[in-house]
Amino acid sequence: MLFLILKYWSFVTSSPFALATTHRVCRKDKDVVLFAEDISTNPSPDGNRIVIPDSQSVCHLEQFRHYTSMAVEKTKGWLVRCLSFLCSALTWLVLLIASVWAFGALWFDFPRTSEQPWVALAFGLTVLFMVVLVRSRWRAKLIIATIILVILGWWLSQQPRQYRNWKPEVALTAHAEVEGNIVTLFNVRNFEYRTETDFTPHYETRRLDLNNLRGMDIFINTWGSPFMAHPIISYDFGPQGHLCFSIETRPQRGQEYSALGGLYRQFELFYVVADERDVIRLRTNFRKGEDTYLYRLNGPKVRESFLEYISSINELHATPRWYNAITNNCTTAIRQQRPKSERPKPDWRMIVNGYGDELLYERGAIDNSLPFAELKRISLINTKAQAANDSPDFSQKIREGLPGE
Repeated sequence: MLFLILKYWSFVTSSPFALATTHRVCRKDKDVVLFAEDISTNPSPDGNRIVIPDSQSVCHLEQFRHYTSMAVEKTKGWLVRCLSFLCSALTWLVLLIASVWAFGALWFDFPRTSEQPWVALAFGLTVLFMVVLVRSRWRAKLIIATIILVILGWWLSQQPRQYRNWKPEVALTAHAEVEGNIVTLFNVRNFEYRTETDFTPHYETRRLDLNNLRGMDIFINTWGSPFMAHPIISYDFGPQGHLCFSIETRPQRGQEYSALGGLYRQFELFYVVADERDVIRLRTNFRKGEDTYLYRLNGPKVRESFLEYISSINELHATPRWYNAITNNCTTAIRQQRPKSERPKPDWRMIVNGYGDELLYERGAIDNSLPFAELKRISLINTKAQAANDSPDFSQKIREGLPGE
């Protein structure tokens, strides 16, 4: 739109006749009457006069330029006002978006929990006061912007913590030691579940030989909304079994997940390293209303992918990081842990990850010998997982009949 306005400006200022059809100019002295809408630019033989056929009046070119310049000035003023209005509207829009974010930052992250709603409400009322009652628009914008910048500075100063009163299922962070081809993992979760919330915590130490690494799979867990899902990566170590990595939030006791809160600094990032009978069976056998799909991945760099996870859990064990529902979530964190030169192209389905398996299918990362709808139908493993339950060969039973097995 700005390009069109500037183009029109250039046209107006470059031609003295450009506005001749839109402005009416009249002179009464010497019986000369000029109606600009009737002008036909037919120059007289001497080149200094313009003939107006309808009125048969003649106006010297210099006089005509004088009148059209007045019209040009009026148009310039209109364009300036238009640009000023657009800039002002854009500024208010940016401040509105920033104010909504700042309101949420105070609502979710203000350190005194009992005061969070009141502090956020006070900020909202302050912004409203500035908009409605402060006559100087630039001063109102400056004050609002300053308050938002102060809130942003405070918010960025908050640091994630390693030690809080965590829920038992995320109490211990996994970490690993690598010696040649041998990887020793500590705090591998393998809980004994009776219900989703009733379980006996059990952590293991596992020694895995990278020479046994055969392949990798992805579980896609969904719960009602077609737009959201949770991926879990599983590595097949043959006789040493399967090992899963699930990137999640790390809630404290009494804290529940909030999609809006996930946009702020409510949760630390957490990597669950677990046996499939823990992290998969929890979703298929104990949680209600969840579906889990299993796909064989065709990634050629399985060893490199596994070591990326090992590097990530060690970094997180040493230095905690914030979870963010958009920039550092269960899907985008997988991409970010890869070397920059090897990261897959961004796609909207990395955020709206309920369509993540469709993205993998399109890129050939999972089996595409079948139509996608048919592949997804046979990849649903809830029934098989419930039948296998806590069987030692749980991993083999849930893979029966799947492409690539």
